[in-house]
Amino acid sequence: MKTGSSLRPVVTRNVTPLGRLARATDPKTPTQLELWSNSNLASARGQDAVARARVDFSAELAAAKFNELDLTVSIHDETIWCYMRPNGPPSFTPTLLHELISMRRLLQRLFAGLRPGEAAPVKYFVGGSRIPGMYNLGGDLNFFIKSIRARDIDALRGYAHDCVDVAYHMMMGFHLPVITIALVQGDALGGGFEGALSFNVLVAEKRAKFGLPEILFNLFPGMGAFSFLSRKLDVTRAHKMILSGRVFSAPELYEMGLIDILAEDGRGEEAVRDYISHNRRHHGVHRRVRDVGMRVNPLSLDELRDVTDIWAEHAMKLQETDLRNMERLASAQLRRVQRINS
Repeated sequence: MKTGSSLRPVVTRNVTPLGRLARATDPKTPTQLELWSNSNLASARGQDAVARARVDFSAELAAAKFNELDLTVSIHDETIWCYMRPNGPPSFTPTLLHELISMRRLLQRLFAGLRPGEAAPVKYFVGGSRIPGMYNLGGDLNFFIKSIRARDIDALRGYAHDCVDVAYHMMMGFHLPVITIALVQGDALGGGFEGALSFNVLVAEKRAKFGLPEILFNLFPGMGAFSFLSRKLDVTRAHKMILSGRVFSAPELYEMGLIDILAEDGRGEEAVRDYISHNRRHHGVHRRVRDVGMRVNPLSLDELRDVTDIWAEHAMKLQETDLRNMERLASAQLRRVQRINS
């Protein structure tokens, strides 16, 4: 299925609705119905009910209005495709964060509305970007600069808490029977790298670049980098990656085990669909293995928030020279987007 900028659910019905059978005028129809066992009829009704539920689920998602997110539901793949398209710099703007949180709460509400025993309409959530060559370049630097100069630590802390709220629930599959998949087709830097690490499965095209450049302006990545890297790698390598400021290629991170699937350039979506096609029948056990991993090596929202509080306190002590370096980086990011859009 081709994902688009608007949310239009596609439903493939494999079972003829029973109402059409009942209205048929073909003289053979009663004989055909008589040959159906009660279990066959119950199965058909069940499948038709599931199809209707999926249409209702998709329709409710379609009714949601987002400014910086594109959502598409693929009923065939049982997948939600979510693409970021932030206004302005390619970063986690406050609006984008609020919309990601609202989207997660909407999904939780829709799942809570399913009847007991009713099959979940979707099993996978894919997160990508609409900006060519860029996944996400991290925190909203202009927001940081404004908050630090205004000595508004509450604004800075609130922003950081929203970031780790998104990352934590992505890691937990929204506390739903859903596997989350990051689709990285361009650069993922700073908070963009942290965000990609929070997904259950990370798919990246070979051209993608990853890094944590915060050290360049005497800051450190505070929205999950150390927590995720120390668990996926180890504490020593997490320290080195954070303090180096290095930019890594996708093949490098694949060899390190941080990327699960390395796709050819331009074939990231195809790689995701292949993964879903080959693993969908094992979805239940994959989800349970994720849950077991979270129990054996837990990461709490409290831990993530505590780290962001340390980050906010340190950010408030940055010097004007550091803020000017941050401004230059923000300007360079904006010029890059403007070149893409021109």
